[in-house]
Amino acid sequence: MAITKGAEGTAPATFGGVQLKVAILCGLIQALDGYDLSAIGLAVPSLTKAWSLPPSAFTQAFALSSVGIMVGAMLAGPVADRFGRKPTLLVSVAMFGLFSLFSAWADSLPMLVALRFFTGIGIGGAMPTTVALTSDYAPDRWRTSTVMFMFTGNTIGGFFAGQIAAQILPGWGWQGIFYVGGVVPLVLLVVLIFILPESPQFQGGARPASAKANPVSGLFEDKLAVITVLLWAIFLINLLNMYLIGYWLPTVLNLEGFTPADAAFATSIYSAGGILSTLLLGPVIARFGAERVLAPSLAIGAICIGLLASGQLPRGSVMALLFCAGGGFIGSQLGLNGFAASVYPAATRSTGIGWALGIGRLGGIAGPIVGGALLAIGLAPTKILLFACAPGLVTAALVLFLGYYRRTLR
Repeated sequence: MAITKGAEGTAPATFGGVQLKVAILCGLIQALDGYDLSAIGLAVPSLTKAWSLPPSAFTQAFALSSVGIMVGAMLAGPVADRFGRKPTLLVSVAMFGLFSLFSAWADSLPMLVALRFFTGIGIGGAMPTTVALTSDYAPDRWRTSTVMFMFTGNTIGGFFAGQIAAQILPGWGWQGIFYVGGVVPLVLLVVLIFILPESPQFQGGARPASAKANPVSGLFEDKLAVITVLLWAIFLINLLNMYLIGYWLPTVLNLEGFTPADAAFATSIYSAGGILSTLLLGPVIARFGAERVLAPSLAIGAICIGLLASGQLPRGSVMALLFCAGGGFIGSQLGLNGFAASVYPAATRSTGIGWALGIGRLGGIAGPIVGGALLAIGLAPTKILLFACAPGLVTAALVLFLGYYRRTLR
């Protein structure tokens, strides 16, 4: 691997086999991350019947999953910047695999809530660390696009979660969703131990020369303070949208007449839109810049969700709008992950991504709670999706402002 030295430590000069290997392995981790993230939402329509509970009762399971993700992301970022990407990733994969497997044996709502909290810590820990490791190997010019390509694994995992759940639910029930989400990551864990390389900055037990005892302070140095705060606001609002939709969409569709299996399949179409969007957005962002591309994409997502919530629609129209909404919201979030990786230097990269995702999980916590409260007061199920429209447009405006601010610094 050819590398050059710069202000950020070692950076690859070319994109070759090692870079592709790292991106693919991290993408596989993200695929399983995305599966386990979707698992609880896909299981709820069946759990409401199995445990004779109203859908709103599962709000705490959704919220505590998001709290776990926030804790995991904010802890793993600084840990990975100080002690290495690989060990942090291995612990994260082991954690979300084990606790997802344990979720299959939950026999009460409090037990499920506790297990999903610890699953969330593992999911949250893997998110910033895969982004940081992929970024460490990616050439500067292609860093955002490479991270987007890698993070497509998360969306692919969400897509296959719906497809797999649609097949598993009739025969295995809701437990089967968690069995798959536990066993597969533990098998991948064994593979990762032997073939996942460590970041060049940590190979041979080394630490980056610029590593700080408190990497968080680096997020506010060298004109990064305003950018950091704007990124936190953007992540918070967009993840509120994504988690409101992601957790409650299967239940909303079920309440609108879809069977649990059909609702799971339709939810996978939302994820499929994110996959295609990411593949299209990557090269466009490399050409025109992240801010100019992501703002219109977010606005499209908001418009499509608004149309979906407008009333009874044919199933074909529902699928088309879900596909476009997923492209707008999910594709943009993956672009934001890559953008955050390009903003921060290597010494604070994992911390920067982890804290942006961690702060964003405050929105991830609020989203499910808002959805559950609206369902509990008897609001028509599709109307809760309307709450994703205004925040989506606000996020688009903040992205535009961030782009303007960065241009003033040049």
